[in-house]
Amino acid sequence: MDKIEHIGIAVNSIADSNALFTKLMGVEPYKMEEVESEGVRTSFFKSGPNKVELLEATNPDSPIAKYLAKKGEGIHHIAFAVEDIVSELARLKEEGFKILNEVPKKGADNKLVAFLHPKGTNGVLVELCQEIKGV
Repeated sequence: MDKIEHIGIAVNSIADSNALFTKLMGVEPYKMEEVESEGVRTSFFKSGPNKVELLEATNPDSPIAKYLAKKGEGIHHIAFAVEDIVSELARLKEEGFKILNEVPKKGADNKLVAFLHPKGTNGVLVELCQEIKGV
């Protein structure tokens, strides 16, 4: 793993949270997008090398909607940048981690993503991110 790519925060309202994080970080979000397959709307903030992703559910059956119903707003996941997500998933599986996405999928911010089950990572949902090159 190369670095922490971003920290994901589940929010009830992306509009309200964008205003809050704009005040907090002193910058506007640099990107907003919807990932229809995951039922989520995202907003990204960057301060220096650090990124924060806000996640708002777009339908009541999405993973973010379920997370918010169970735990409320707050830190949802920590994402790590990797050069080769397929190799990293194979390595982690060999190490005994439970992989939630055997095959990486397209996520927000031009990334291929896959998640590790939080039961094997001290309760933290871990996301692996690989930049999609040539897009």
